[in-house]
Amino acid sequence: MDRSIFALCLNCADKPGIVASVATSLRDANCNIEESAQFHDHLSGQFFMRVVFSPLNEDSKHVFENNFKESAKALGINWQLHNLSTPVKTLIMVSKADHCLNDLLYRWRTNHLNIEITGIVSNHNNHRELVEDRGLTFHHLPVNAENKTAQENALSEIIEKQNTELVVLARYMQILSTEICDKYAGKIINIHHSFLPGFKGAKPYHQAYKRGVKIIGATAHFATHDLDEGPIIEQETVRITHADTPDKLQLIGQDTESKVLARAIRLYTERRIFLHNQKTIIL
Repeated sequence: MDRSIFALCLNCADKPGIVASVATSLRDANCNIEESAQFHDHLSGQFFMRVVFSPLNEDSKHVFENNFKESAKALGINWQLHNLSTPVKTLIMVSKADHCLNDLLYRWRTNHLNIEITGIVSNHNNHRELVEDRGLTFHHLPVNAENKTAQENALSEIIEKQNTELVVLARYMQILSTEICDKYAGKIINIHHSFLPGFKGAKPYHQAYKRGVKIIGATAHFATHDLDEGPIIEQETVRITHADTPDKLQLIGQDTESKVLARAIRLYTERRIFLHNQKTIIL
């Protein structure tokens, strides 16, 4: 018997009967609800819902899908069904800094993240030994102004060949093109070295030190064609003082980046993130 756990994720214009329809369809298919969360956005009038359930019979999942199709159509519901027992195929992209990469490799190896790493892509060769020692495929895709299109075509080929769903920019210090961002919209998570909006450009921690800031942080967001302007998934700040040097700020920042990125990936794999225009709803 299939003992997998599923997440039903849906959104639509809010109206009476949505929750009842979901509950009835699951009951009639002999499925057990294990977790449920919902949100009504009063500004947009949209309703969002995430329900985790387990099928109790061999055919319960299929019965639910067949029954719910009609209700969903009648209520104008957009919905997806995800098997939470299946690891999310994930490609990691990195440049020279390896703190996020090392953190993700540890969490993957110890099953703290429900991901299947399909490969590591880097525009540098620094991390080849680290990656290959863990039995993973390393793709060296150097990039410059002349080969950017060819490099991104190779990247797309790797993503498609491995049926990768999620792309993680683990301090990948290259700007992705509008074409790539649009093609994989809502599937690319980036980690930014500040609590956005913040210091942009080179040496952000030196800029922060010179300005005497009292907090630093990190932001995980979906990548879009607008640099560092994508829908925000997760953030964290850390209080600092005038005594913290740029080097110490960098160490604190790197630790924060690693934690925030991991939390964002976990939210994605648990199917808790709902995209609505330029914002996210986390259930």
